[in-house]
Amino acid sequence: MKQYETVFILNPVLSDDQIRETVDKYTSSIKAAGGSIINVERWGLRKLAYPIDKKKSGFYNLVEFTAPSTLIATLEVDMKRDERVLRFLTVALDQHGVEYASKRREKVKNA
Repeated sequence: MKQYETVFILNPVLSDDQIRETVDKYTSSIKAAGGSIINVERWGLRKLAYPIDKKKSGFYNLVEFTAPSTLIATLEVDMKRDERVLRFLTVALDQHGVEYASKRREKVKNA
C-alpha cells in the first residue's frame, strides 16, 4: 500500500461539529476500505488565494494515510459530491515525501 496526503478545504460557514463530522467521515471511509490513518491536522480557517463559489476563506484539513490505490478514486468522487468540500488534492508520496512528512510531523509535535 502506498502513502498518500490529502488536503481539503471545507466551507467556511460550517460549525466546529460539522467540520469534525466531515473529517471523521473521510477518515472512517479510509479505515473501512483497509487503509490506516497516519496523521490528521486541522489547519483552521484561512484566506483562499482566489474566491471559490464566492467564498474568500475556508477550513483547511490535512490527512496522511496509507491505502490501496483503488480507494483514491472513490474518495475523490465522494469529495466531489460533498457540498461541504470546496477543493481537495490527493498526492501519492514517494520515499522523499514520506521522509519529509515524518520530519514535519515531529517538528509540529515539538513546537
